[in-house]
Amino acid sequence: MKKKGLRILAAAAVLTFGCLTMNAYAAEGWALSNNIWTYLDKNGNRVTNEWKKGADNLWRYLNNSGEMAVNSWADNDYYVDSNGIMVADKWMQIVSPYSRDSQTYWFYFGASGKVTKDTWKKIDGKSYYFDSDGIMQTGWTEDGDYYLSSSGAMVTGWRYLEPKDEDSSLYGTESDDGKYWFYFSASGKKQSPSTSDDGGDYKVTKIDGKYYCFDADGRMRTGWVYLDGDPENSSKSSIADWRYFAESGIQNATVGAAIPGWLSLNPPEQLQDNVDEPVVWYYFDKNGEPKTGPEDGKASTSDFVRINGKTYLFDQKGNPVKGLKKVRIGSTNEYTSYYFDESSRTSVKGKMTVEEGDGNKTTFYFNEGTYAGRGTNGVKNGYLYYMGKLQQADSSSRYALISIPNGNGGYQTYVVNSSGRISKNTTVKDRDGNKYKVNSSGILTHINDEAASSTEDYGEPTEPVFEND
Repeated sequence: MKKKGLRILAAAAVLTFGCLTMNAYAAEGWALSNNIWTYLDKNGNRVTNEWKKGADNLWRYLNNSGEMAVNSWADNDYYVDSNGIMVADKWMQIVSPYSRDSQTYWFYFGASGKVTKDTWKKIDGKSYYFDSDGIMQTGWTEDGDYYLSSSGAMVTGWRYLEPKDEDSSLYGTESDDGKYWFYFSASGKKQSPSTSDDGGDYKVTKIDGKYYCFDADGRMRTGWVYLDGDPENSSKSSIADWRYFAESGIQNATVGAAIPGWLSLNPPEQLQDNVDEPVVWYYFDKNGEPKTGPEDGKASTSDFVRINGKTYLFDQKGNPVKGLKKVRIGSTNEYTSYYFDESSRTSVKGKMTVEEGDGNKTTFYFNEGTYAGRGTNGVKNGYLYYMGKLQQADSSSRYALISIPNGNGGYQTYVVNSSGRISKNTTVKDRDGNKYKVNSSGILTHINDEAASSTEDYGEPTEPVFEND
């Protein structure tokens, strides 16, 4: 029994901070009376609204009554535990000093004991945000740029969430459950347009090697997106400012990611009245931008796109063109013909029958070597072509003179029959009795025994008939 009594007295000595009890008087220091600790100054008066250390070198607070505070807020921004000790480097789930109810919140008290307020703080490797009252925040914060989990920790990476505010000006497909995908960078900030992005309505950004699109609220967008805002204001004839990001159900595609390469899709609703087919092939680059070209009749060879070794030409609507097309040569004013296969939409080479813009079918030849696919100018296999089109004499004339520009301001004139075949190393007569002498290459040298001129145009070739020309 005596040993037990000694242990109780030893514990009391620790709780009294090494000070005297109510049975003794100390000029200055801690005093215990009726289970209430106070701190007396040198005059024996209670100290109020001050911090004092005990013998354990830990801080306690004397309230405005001079009593040691316990389990309460102290000095506005501090908290003391059940032993009256200032809380430091510690989380506390307690009632806010500004609350009128018993609702508890999480607070964090730093090394100095002061509650963390109106700032971000990294604790045990995780970032938290505290409001102006020191309450740990959850959900959207900082004007909706960051998101905090239910534990208060700042999230990074992908999250499927309800937006902070439902924006009535949102363009595109609404979510069935009101939630959208958001992406938060390593700094915790969501991906969305900013002033550094020229204030656009959307931001396209690369994540793990793929490109995604986010709107002004940070929502990941899918399907067709008109980057300049309201799709109703888009051009009805061009797809240039549209992008496409994978929707659910597209095979071998990550939802929301741009899909580089060929894709068969319905065009944007705003452009559907201006396409020939309900489903169209598009070719997209790595950030979701479809390949486009100029309006019909204004294309040049500079607009050609090489994909996997094949040549394509796209129109304003992003569709690979088909059929006979008039194409300028580079930046010059000269033009020629190209033919794009009806099925593969690739530029073709060699001899073939082509339907021209007037509906008539004619023989054409397209280069196979240099300038592959370009309409042939000159002789091929004994026949004469211009811009790829076979040149023929009228059946009633028997022969015709066709002068092909040589590119140096002069001409090479040939004599062709009604099938388009040239005469070589001979003299022939047309139905009017005119004599034409040609050399072994088929080039005209004499007309009615007079020397022919290489600078004179004896007969204009027949150009191809282009659609909408």
